[in-house]
Amino acid sequence: MKKDDVFEFFRRLAEENPSPETELEFGNHYQLLVAVVLSAQATDVGVNKATRKLFAEVKSPQDMLELGEEGLKEHIKSIGLFNSKASNVIALSEMLLAEHGGKVPEDRDALVELPGVGRKTANVVMNCAFGAETFAVDTHIFRVSNRTGLAKGKTPLAVEKKLEKVVPQPFRLGAHHWLILHGRYVCKARKPECWRCQVAELCSYKSKNLSED
Repeated sequence: MKKDDVFEFFRRLAEENPSPETELEFGNHYQLLVAVVLSAQATDVGVNKATRKLFAEVKSPQDMLELGEEGLKEHIKSIGLFNSKASNVIALSEMLLAEHGGKVPEDRDALVELPGVGRKTANVVMNCAFGAETFAVDTHIFRVSNRTGLAKGKTPLAVEKKLEKVVPQPFRLGAHHWLILHGRYVCKARKPECWRCQVAELCSYKSKNLSED
């Protein structure tokens, strides 16, 4: 995708949704971190359903440790991989208290040292909590970036690095939200709804489905 087309791509997405945000529900940085860890291989809707009662009770790492691993499992048992996720959340809560004064660190290197936190999770937290211009490449962003020709790459890291290079201001802060939402609701995996896509003419996808039928 050419430089001018990239700018227009994001301009159109921004025009439709000027202030994009994560669809995960949270009340503070710690709850955001927990929600993102729980969202791996799960839907935001499913995570939100599980965390509403959890976050009414748990607002800090200390609260989580007082709830305990078994108590956490009861809250999140509807989420896939809940056993390993519960173990990670308890472990990262202990580490936050021991090494970070109970606060979520802003630094990617410190974040990825936490149990259950990979680069994608760290990028989401840095962006949503601290306003960092990061690109958290999930399955939606990977698909949209490759399909449209915006940022092609064979791995999530390759796509992230390409996005770092091509996404212009003033769109860098919101870019990964726009791409996720576009992939979730328009540029869907099995049947992209090209007929209602506001960036279809900028997209290099060869099998565009321009008819709703």
